[in-house]
Amino acid sequence: MAKVILKKHKDKRILEGHPWVFDNEIQKVEGTYEPGDIVDVYNNINQFLGRGYINPKSKIRVRIMTRKKEEINREFFKKRIESAWEYRKKLVDTSSCRVIFGEADFLPALIVDKFGDYLVIQTLALGIDKYKDMIVDILDEVINPKGIYERNDVQVRELEGLKQKKGYLKGNFDTNVEIIENGIKMTVDIENGQKTGYFLDQRENRAAIKPFVKNARVLDTFTHTGGFTLHAAHYGADEVIAVDISEHAIEYVKENAKLNGYENKIKTVVGNVFDVLRDYHKNNEKFDVIILDPPAFCKSRSAVKRAYRGYKEINLRAMKLLRSGGFLVTCSCSHYMTPDLFMDMIKDAARDAKKRLRQVEVRTQAKDHPILVGDDQSLYLKCVILQVI
Repeated sequence: MAKVILKKHKDKRILEGHPWVFDNEIQKVEGTYEPGDIVDVYNNINQFLGRGYINPKSKIRVRIMTRKKEEINREFFKKRIESAWEYRKKLVDTSSCRVIFGEADFLPALIVDKFGDYLVIQTLALGIDKYKDMIVDILDEVINPKGIYERNDVQVRELEGLKQKKGYLKGNFDTNVEIIENGIKMTVDIENGQKTGYFLDQRENRAAIKPFVKNARVLDTFTHTGGFTLHAAHYGADEVIAVDISEHAIEYVKENAKLNGYENKIKTVVGNVFDVLRDYHKNNEKFDVIILDPPAFCKSRSAVKRAYRGYKEINLRAMKLLRSGGFLVTCSCSHYMTPDLFMDMIKDAARDAKKRLRQVEVRTQAKDHPILVGDDQSLYLKCVILQVI
C-alpha cells in the first residue's frame, strides 16, 4: 500500500476531522499505486492519520475513509451502510430519506437517496465508483428496495476522470415515484429531476413554515417541483404562487397540486425569479409570506462576490414585496456562502430595503443530511425565517 506523506503543519485540518487531503498539501508519495487505490496518509513526523482512496487527477488527492488501519473490503462497506441506515431509522421517517450523505457518513463521495421503495445512487469520485457494484449489492441486502437507479449524470465526475451516466442498477420500473412528505403526496422524477430527483434536505424546513402560512398569500420562488408550495397550501394558505424557470419543474408542481387537491389554491409561473420579483414590485403586489430557495449561486470561492450580489438582490426585492409583519423564508444551499456571510447579506439587504427584521428561526439541513464536525462543506444549507417590518 502506498504511503502519502503530508507537508509540515498540513495535518491540523485532518486531525480536526476533515476527510480531504488536497494535492498541494502532499510532500511525497512512497510506493506505487493506481488511480482509485487505497493509500495510507501520514503527517511529516510519520504519525498515521487515516486510510482512503487516491486520485492523481483530482485536486482532492485523497478522501479518507477510516482513521484506523483496517481493511477496506465488503465487510467494511456493509458496516458503514448498516450504521448509516440505523441512524436514519432513529431520527427520521425512512419512507423517503437520504440514506448515505457522503463524507458525513464516512463514505466519501457516495450519495444514496430513498424515495418510497426505490433507491437512487451517486458515486461522485473514482475511488468510490470502483466499489459501486459491491455497494449496490449491500444496499439491496440491507434495505431490499424494489429498484435502484443510478444518477451519475453530473459534471463533477468528469473532474475525477469518470464518464457521466444514468440508468437502472436493479429492476426496471416507472421512474416517476410517488412519496409522502409530512403528509403530502409528491411525485418525484428520479430519472430527469434535479440531483437525485427531489431535495430531501429541506423536509424539516418545509414543515417549519406551518405557523406562518395559514390564510396567507404566499410566493414560493425557485419552487422546483413545489415542495414549499404544497406545504403552504397544505398548512392553510389562501393562495400560493409558485415560480420556476423550468417548464419541466412547473409541470410537476401542477401534477402535485392535483394529487393533493390543491389546484385551486396554487398558481404557477414559468419565469426568471429575478425578473418576476422586479415585475411584482412594479405592479405593487404584496405577499404575507415569501420563500426564497435558490440553487447554489456560488459553486467556487471565486464566485462568492457575484453570488452575494444575487442573494442580496432577491432578498431585498422580497422584503419590499412583503406586507409589514410578513415573513421571509430565505435559503442558501452553497457551503461557500457561510452562515455568517449569509446573515451579513440579509442585514445588507434589509438596510437597503429600509426594513427592520426580527429573526424567528435559523435552521440547517434535515437530520438525514448530518453535519460532520470539522468538515465545513457538510454544513451547506442555511434556512433563516424572519419577520419583516
